[in-house]
Amino acid sequence: MKRVLVTDGLQSVGVDALRKHGLDVEVAGSLGERELAARVGEYEGLIVRSATKVTRAVIEAGRRLEVIGRAGAGVDSIDVDAATERGVIVMNTPGGNTTAVAEHTLALLLAMARRLPAADLTLKAGRWEKSRLQGVELFGKVLGILGLGRIGSEVARRALGFRMQIIAYDPYLTREAAERLGVESVELDELLARADFITIHTPLTGDTRHLLGEAELARLKPAAASSTNRRWRARSSRAASPAPRSMSSSRSRRRPITRSSSSSR
Repeated sequence: MKRVLVTDGLQSVGVDALRKHGLDVEVAGSLGERELAARVGEYEGLIVRSATKVTRAVIEAGRRLEVIGRAGAGVDSIDVDAATERGVIVMNTPGGNTTAVAEHTLALLLAMARRLPAADLTLKAGRWEKSRLQGVELFGKVLGILGLGRIGSEVARRALGFRMQIIAYDPYLTREAAERLGVESVELDELLARADFITIHTPLTGDTRHLLGEAELARLKPAAASSTNRRWRARSSRAASPAPRSMSSSRSRRRPITRSSSSSR
């Protein structure tokens, strides 16, 4: 019987599904590199989420390891090169959280537009500052989407329900495909100049890391806001975001987006 080590608190429904397929499953919490390397040698399969990092040292210690599964979209927590060298398959679950991430993105957009975090803090402090925290409507505003893959497309569909104008930068997206979604395809510079809100849905790769730096942020409208709902390192660490702007993102596992003239549009 194949043995599988599951870390990071995978939900019981997932663990039960593995056992129903005849696998011997052991469930552990989040493990550090040293602890994981000491345990992984007895297993043919390893499943992680975000907290546990599958480094080269871990993979080399997995003498029986055949497959590494990521319960989520991104695989940046796994040393894919090291796994490939040893013939270990790396799998993920793209699309599994698409709806949840898209809905959360809209929740963040609404929270920023209506200034809900600040209103919550002031009300809890005993102050009613309705006029100062009036906020704005999403209706008629321009939403710029960086990356129109699975999640970006779902965000666009929901934002259209708020009657926002949607523009998107994705060099792998044809204008015809964008138009079918009701989205206008534009270059990155135009998106930065026109958008009232920006939401980022790209994978974290060598090409997308530092996609937005000081020069790009300087092109934003003074009151533009950027939405995100996962950690994201595509913004340059050297780029300090002005006070009204907040940066966040949700990353979808798809082809990397780069500022290239080879855009297929």
